[in-house]
Amino acid sequence: MTSARTTGVEAGRAVLDAGEIRRALTRIAHELLERNKGADDLVVVGIPTRGVTLARRLARRLEDIEHRAVPLGELDITMYRDDLRSQPVRTPAATTVPDGGIDDRIVVLVDDVLFSGRTIRAALDALGDLGRPRAVRLAVLVDRGHRQLPIRADHVGKNLPTSLLERVRVRLTEVDGVDEVRIADLPAVEGH
Repeated sequence: MTSARTTGVEAGRAVLDAGEIRRALTRIAHELLERNKGADDLVVVGIPTRGVTLARRLARRLEDIEHRAVPLGELDITMYRDDLRSQPVRTPAATTVPDGGIDDRIVVLVDDVLFSGRTIRAALDALGDLGRPRAVRLAVLVDRGHRQLPIRADHVGKNLPTSLLERVRVRLTEVDGVDEVRIADLPAVEGH
């Protein structure tokens, strides 16, 4: 029996390809600049792992449009998660704050998938320990619904209504060797 891993074919159906991901990030960049009336005071902060990659791409798009660099950072949320006791041990990633910090700046928090809202809640707690932004805006590549907390994204690449029995998988070239978003059924649990 061959698996998706051994054949190199990913399970599920593709819902975004490389071009669609690129266009979504370009649209988000334009939305951010329009809402903010330019790049003044913007700071882009990514949540590891794929949120950091998307934040780097978004910062490059903003720079291409505005012809100036937009400060970029990374925010590790490991110690702010509410599932530390129930999840396997996690290795904290780096948190990097751009020069000038985040105080009185517009922080654009970037993640790959918005689901329950718990990751974003942890990110907001972590940001609070770093400073006091004037505002925080959330940009995600995919919003799949099923919120457990009252959190919504300000900028969404694609809304993907899903069932709780499905998994959304974002794969990015810098991490996974390919740009795509796929939806697949979760594997059945034996005995159920």
